[in-house]
Amino acid sequence: MKIAIVGAGIAGLSAAYDLAHAGHDVTIFEADRVAGGLAAGFRDERWDWPLERFYHHIFQTDAAIITLTEEIGFRQQLFFRSAVTAQWWQNQPYALDGVLPVLRFPGIPFVDRVRFGASVAYLKYATNNWRGLEKTTAARWTRRWMGEPVYRTLIRPLLEGKFGPHADEVNMAWLWSRFKARSFKLGYYQGGFQGFVDALQRAVEARGAQVRLNSPAQAARQLDDGRWELITPDAPGATFDRLLVTGSPQLLAKLAPQLPSSYTGQLAKLRSMGAVVLTLALRKKLLDQVYWLMPPKSEFPFLALVEHTNFIGAEHYGGDHLVYCGDYLEPEHEFFRISEDELLDRFLPHLKRVNPRFERSWVRAHWLHREPYAQPIVPVGHSQNIPPITTPLRGLYWASMSQIYPWDRGTNFAVELGRRAAAEVR
Repeated sequence: MKIAIVGAGIAGLSAAYDLAHAGHDVTIFEADRVAGGLAAGFRDERWDWPLERFYHHIFQTDAAIITLTEEIGFRQQLFFRSAVTAQWWQNQPYALDGVLPVLRFPGIPFVDRVRFGASVAYLKYATNNWRGLEKTTAARWTRRWMGEPVYRTLIRPLLEGKFGPHADEVNMAWLWSRFKARSFKLGYYQGGFQGFVDALQRAVEARGAQVRLNSPAQAARQLDDGRWELITPDAPGATFDRLLVTGSPQLLAKLAPQLPSSYTGQLAKLRSMGAVVLTLALRKKLLDQVYWLMPPKSEFPFLALVEHTNFIGAEHYGGDHLVYCGDYLEPEHEFFRISEDELLDRFLPHLKRVNPRFERSWVRAHWLHREPYAQPIVPVGHSQNIPPITTPLRGLYWASMSQIYPWDRGTNFAVELGRRAAAEVR
């Protein structure tokens, strides 16, 4: 068959890899100038490696992406190492990257630390019943089983940081998946995630598929014979037997307005948070050892302060110390509208809180990246809201991060979703 895929993110490339291997004629249409989607990188002229626009790593438990990495011959470029993650508490960071650090954390009474550890052990090792957990909210469950101090100090900041005003809606299956699927050691690729994406693109093309960059899909129309016409700037009127759209619910609804109202009604129920990430190249180290610092949103204007070069050596980036200031926000938030310089003025004073020696002169360069579709909102009973990959229109398929539920967004589940979509398209 002739198959078109909209989007050269990791899900789209993974689907193309399997479909091309099955003997189909596959073309991927990507609006950006590089493949990779949310995992794509950018590069300063001083750097040897590109850097992700939105901070990325994988876990030792991420079987789908590790398997694909091996299949494309890129396993030697993947490595795992320990990294310090910390909670901001009483004006200083406290490491929470293991059982013992959690048990020593002074921000929670000891008995509640033990309850927290027991609850996490239950979620990680003793239950797979996420459908039962999605019937209640994460707030209600953690308050009952972990205790109010744990909820207020650890869980509430996480939910508010990820979901803002929707924190109280989030179901417990989402939190279960975070504990279930994560490891303390983190994985990264030589050459960054763009290195992995480039290797995957080469493998896709070696199997005969085409990847057309700078080629946004503008419209799709089903012909009388059931085939699909896809309109792009460089291929107006190209026709295909199958069309797989990898992207937001809004993109699918825009491309295929002829979908029945029952399906578009499900699409309309899928809400999401956007991502705003300001990346700084500093002349000096900001944090001593901490890779990932979680400050409370009540005190800081961002969810995560990630010093990438406390995980990956600064020698790969011309000696720059790279820091992400990132947040998940509703797409209507002012941070999606104000200028990069305005956002810089909002963020920089808070860096002095974590390092009193910090000065604005440390900032050599900065970059702003924004994405309105980055974190699906998952209320109680969310599994009933998710449309299937196979749409009601013959030959039209949809695969997006909204469908990796109950798992949290990430490259591993993008691979799993892409390969699952390919199996349905075949």
